[in-house]
Amino acid sequence: MAMADEHVQKTLEELSRNLQESKTRLEEAQRVAHVGHWEWDLATDVIVWSDETYRIFGLSPQERPMDLATVQSLVHPEDREVLYGGVDEDLVAGIRPDAEFRIVRPNGEVRTVHALTSKRWSFVPGDAKRDATGRPYKLFGTVQDITDRKRAEETLQLTQAHFREGQRLARMGSWTSDGTKCQWSDELFQIYGLDPKKGVPSTEEFLTIIHAQDQSSMAEAIRLMLEEERGCDVTTRVMRPEGKMRYVRCVGMRVVEQGVFKGFLGTGMDVTEQELLTQELRRERAYLNEAQGLAHIGSFACNFVTGQNFHLSDETIRMHGFELSGPQVPFEDFFATIQPEDLQGVKDALEKAIRTRTDYDIEYRICRADNGNIRFFRSLGHHNPAGEIGDYVGTTIDITERKRAEQEHEKLRRLEGELAHINRLNMMGELAAALAHEIKQPIAAAITSASACVRWLERNPPDLARARAAAARIEQDGNRAAEVINRLRSFYKKGSPPKREVVDIKEIIREMSDLFRTEAIRYSVRIRSELQEDTPNVLADRVQLQQVFMNLMLNAIEAMRDGGGELRIASRTAPENQLTISISDTGVGIPTESAEQIFDAFHTTKTQGTGMGLAITRSIVEAHGGRVWATPNLGPGATFCFSLPAKAEARA
Repeated sequence: MAMADEHVQKTLEELSRNLQESKTRLEEAQRVAHVGHWEWDLATDVIVWSDETYRIFGLSPQERPMDLATVQSLVHPEDREVLYGGVDEDLVAGIRPDAEFRIVRPNGEVRTVHALTSKRWSFVPGDAKRDATGRPYKLFGTVQDITDRKRAEETLQLTQAHFREGQRLARMGSWTSDGTKCQWSDELFQIYGLDPKKGVPSTEEFLTIIHAQDQSSMAEAIRLMLEEERGCDVTTRVMRPEGKMRYVRCVGMRVVEQGVFKGFLGTGMDVTEQELLTQELRRERAYLNEAQGLAHIGSFACNFVTGQNFHLSDETIRMHGFELSGPQVPFEDFFATIQPEDLQGVKDALEKAIRTRTDYDIEYRICRADNGNIRFFRSLGHHNPAGEIGDYVGTTIDITERKRAEQEHEKLRRLEGELAHINRLNMMGELAAALAHEIKQPIAAAITSASACVRWLERNPPDLARARAAAARIEQDGNRAAEVINRLRSFYKKGSPPKREVVDIKEIIREMSDLFRTEAIRYSVRIRSELQEDTPNVLADRVQLQQVFMNLMLNAIEAMRDGGGELRIASRTAPENQLTISISDTGVGIPTESAEQIFDAFHTTKTQGTGMGLAITRSIVEAHGGRVWATPNLGPGATFCFSLPAKAEARA
């Protein structure tokens, strides 16, 4: 008996140790998993918690006994009614209560727990303790702190919501495939205009929504993906069910894990706006290239310090004689085309612009790289002060034709000068008698005064006062003759470069009227001026303006040489600050058949005329920014008019 008792005692001690070890392991497991258990005696309303349950509710293990009121006070106020009402309903229905709710720890921290309660009427042993009537008097359950899991789920849900919203905003969906099955995001269904409830379409169904002209390229991309396990990047047009066409870019990449192919991961992007914008940019660039080609204007962006080309238009490359289809032309090769005589000037201008960080405008010659032709270029560069030193954006203009035109214009200008000189010489011949009279008159007067001076000096005693007066008249008449000669020399001098200055138009008219007065008297022509008092000055070449008046006044006198008449010179200020001069005669007028050609070169109605007078007149007036025209009078004769920009701020 004693041995039996000893054996029983050892067995009990071993069982106690095993039970204690199991309890310790259970408590450690509960602590690690944040899972506690509890018992509720329905008769006494006493609740027993495990140590981990206390910790979950923010209490020290076994710090105080638990009852229903204490437990309810720890449940979040917003969850109490729902929690206990739902648990009671589940127990009555024989359903194991399973609830998630929030608790408020004593320190105010809110945690989320998951509680699982035994079923009241369950016949599963150990699920609930029952009395003799079969009614449970104790319930058992577990509680787990799932706060971290809930927060992770909420974060995941928020991330997924952000991801879905991001896809919606970016018009980008995603897809995955293991080579046989494919999954699409909601946005991808939306992009293709398909119903997610109908599932992912088959390859054949998918190809039916692709534009007919793009189906073959899409089918080939899918075939290569499946057969050769390669990625894809293809843009196709999609015909949505409502009839709208959209551009969709599909990008797929291989997924490989530890060297084993797992499938594909990809995106589908609605790139309609980008594609339409790209097409518009291509058209604009094509138009720009065409316009630059027509105008022979190229554009560029570069850094003259580092020697980098950031942008070169097609026309810039063509203008220098390089191939568009060839490799990128180095920066140095463009400089190599500049003519050696112009290279240093170009470098100096660029160095100054870079140093002062300002724009530049230079002209130079280049030798084309393809055929060696010499071309004239003008380059304009703009520097953004906020940019890097040496950064310039600009244009290069082929001004060869302009330069040649300028050279031709210079030749014509010299030729016009020669013709104008010839015209003036011809006029001098026509005015020889009048000019001889102009010069002879002061000379004859001087001779008379000289004779008188001699007589006054030969008297005894000499009459010095009268001799002195005669000498003064000699000086005066000599100066008059010299003035006429100097005026003629200035007018007929050859090769004088045009010199524009502020000219008193009334003074010019007086001078020319005096010059032609003898010729006018010879043909019974009266010269009359009707000039406004406030006639403005003009900015003009004095000699050229004299020639205009000489041409028009001489023509007017010649038109009246057979019957005499009146030559009237008038001035008036027209709108837009224009001064208009009119020269009218009462002569034979303008022949009807010659009205349209009178200002053409070599057209003349005179027997011995050169036909250059009025042509030169028009050339001079137009060169001064004016115009010249002729109209027949209501009575006899014609009126020739010309207008010039008035120099209002320099009135006489």
